[in-house]
Amino acid sequence: MAGFLAAAGAKVVGIARRADGLADWQAEAGGETAAVTADLSDLSGIGEIAAQIAAPFGPPQILVSAAGINPRTHADVVTLEDWSLTQNLNLAAPFFLAQALIPRMRQTGWGRIVNIASLQSERAFANGIAYGASKAGVAQLTRAMAEAWSRDGITCNAIAPGFFPTELTAPVFADPELAARNASQTCIGRNGVMEDLAGPLMFLASPASDYVTGQVLYVDGGFTAK
Repeated sequence: MAGFLAAAGAKVVGIARRADGLADWQAEAGGETAAVTADLSDLSGIGEIAAQIAAPFGPPQILVSAAGINPRTHADVVTLEDWSLTQNLNLAAPFFLAQALIPRMRQTGWGRIVNIASLQSERAFANGIAYGASKAGVAQLTRAMAEAWSRDGITCNAIAPGFFPTELTAPVFADPELAARNASQTCIGRNGVMEDLAGPLMFLASPASDYVTGQVLYVDGGFTAK
């Protein structure tokens, strides 16, 4: 998603824990990019992270909160550590980072917040109780953000991807039978490819969506329609 924004001409700051991964992303993305190495699950550092984000190009007008974790543990064995890390990174960090960036968006009268929801925002999957609770929270967080900030010209929406080949879904795609079964449950008949996210992101991050806020857009090939 950061690469799509850079290709569209945005000045993009990527945030992740691994500096080598950020360097690889910058080399591939091209355009005007900068990187901040940080752990967003450490909520005590959000203020400093927000300041680092604003340093290269000024305070951002678009925030895409895509960092996430899925411990994939059964409800019987979820630990307090698993639960806290998942809720902090998937749910609390998108809110507190947005809260830190909102004042400048409000001053300019324009902003875009795009959260990343999930199929598990409304569906229960095996071994997904901590992740599912966080992503259901993201859907409601998005609506609450819209209620709080849309009158200031800041729209708040979420994209809920279906099955895409990412680092987080590597265990799913490592099982060809499971990947094929997921594809068969869509209306289109295939799993997602990254380019499928470009159009929805550009729509929600641009003036094209001026009158769209508080919505969760499922980009899932019709998985949730069946």
